[in-house]
Amino acid sequence: MDIERIGKGTKTKIKYYKEIDSTHIHAKEIQQDGDCVLIAEIQTNGIGTKGRIWHTGKENNIAMTIIKHPECKVAELKGLTIQIAEKIQEVIKELYGYELKIKMPNDLILNGKKICGILTEVHTQGEKIEYLLISIGFNVNEEEFSKELIEIATSLKNEYKKEFDREEIIVNIINAINEL
Repeated sequence: MDIERIGKGTKTKIKYYKEIDSTHIHAKEIQQDGDCVLIAEIQTNGIGTKGRIWHTGKENNIAMTIIKHPECKVAELKGLTIQIAEKIQEVIKELYGYELKIKMPNDLILNGKKICGILTEVHTQGEKIEYLLISIGFNVNEEEFSKELIEIATSLKNEYKKEFDREEIIVNIINAINEL
């Protein structure tokens, strides 16, 4: 993965990990270092909503967490997960012309199967936001899914039979989210 290309394309501090347990968990540990994006090639214990596991293939997909320290009220973040899903939906439509559907509250679906999951977490001190985590798992070039996922998960590559540029997708997703 070309991290320099992502950093230049987003003007964002990027922290890259060849392998990590979870970008989301690690982001909590380093959030005090300021706004940045954690990206991992391999996530061994990715987390989804309600404590579920997010399965990340080896070096084929997107596993990232965006750390932000917004200066706004908690109420202003209402509907954020859906807004992020809409931004990802727009990015894929603009880049490739593909229509992803949003499955409330935090999934993106392609041809009836899950392709992307979003996990947002806000940490507050009273009404003040300490930090915000936006974690995104996106199946981009995955070709093989486990037997428990084969019927419910897919990837861009599985659906369209070609390789996709993960860096291009990451740059566009980060920039779209930064518009919010």
